[in-house]
Amino acid sequence: MVNDLGVGVRGESSQEEPADAVVAEIEAKGGVAVRDTGNVTDWAAVRSLVANTVERFGRLDAVVNNAGILRDATITSLTEQDWDAVIGVHLKGTFALTKHACDYWRAEFKAGRPVAGRIVNTTSGTGLAGNVGQAAYGAAKAGIANLTLTTALEGSRYGVTANCISPVAATRMTAGTGLAQPGADEGFDRFDPANSSPVVAWLASERSGWLTGRVLRIDGNTVHPVDPWSVRRGYSAARGGRLDAAELDAGLRVVLGTAPAGLAGLTIIS
Repeated sequence: MVNDLGVGVRGESSQEEPADAVVAEIEAKGGVAVRDTGNVTDWAAVRSLVANTVERFGRLDAVVNNAGILRDATITSLTEQDWDAVIGVHLKGTFALTKHACDYWRAEFKAGRPVAGRIVNTTSGTGLAGNVGQAAYGAAKAGIANLTLTTALEGSRYGVTANCISPVAATRMTAGTGLAQPGADEGFDRFDPANSSPVVAWLASERSGWLTGRVLRIDGNTVHPVDPWSVRRGYSAARGGRLDAAELDAGLRVVLGTAPAGLAGLTIIS
């Protein structure tokens, strides 16, 4: 089941129909595919997408959440409308399909039928590290990474895994950023989106059932596990008890490695 609304990179009306191209490619390789044009921000449309998938194919095995638009602007220039649109497609859209798919899998589990549900979400380097002009996009992608962790925790109760890919890839959304477009080189193309396909295929398979709640960064021919936010060594209050705001400047300089060497003896590091 191939879902795409058929809009441009900013979510505007477009003559592009990528879903039709994907359906045609699947059928040309001997597969069966159906196009769906529902909006992932529409709760009822996504519920119907899941129901129609089960009705057409007999069951639902895996979901790949990859819908997204871009409306880049610095924070001082970003409008409420653009913020809501980007958060809606990326974060709400990912949650909507995740929720309705999990509803189906949980019902199957409670009915005593075997479940091996797979959810594959998509984050980005901006979601992991931030980027100028992409407050909405980065916040949505960071939210998707965290949503993946929660889905993994909850889904384990009824046979569902959730993982997230972070591709280094050139797509319609990166046009004009300087990334080489797929096929630009005759040799191996580090930025070809197809480099992520084997990882997605494996994550959607039953064999990947041992892995859940992980973010995988795919860069060319290498896949890197990404650690979530981690807690580093810290600074402890010099006199015990509550921290004092007056000591934090020197203390954090030591912890972050930006203080002169002689300052370290004035603080307590734990």
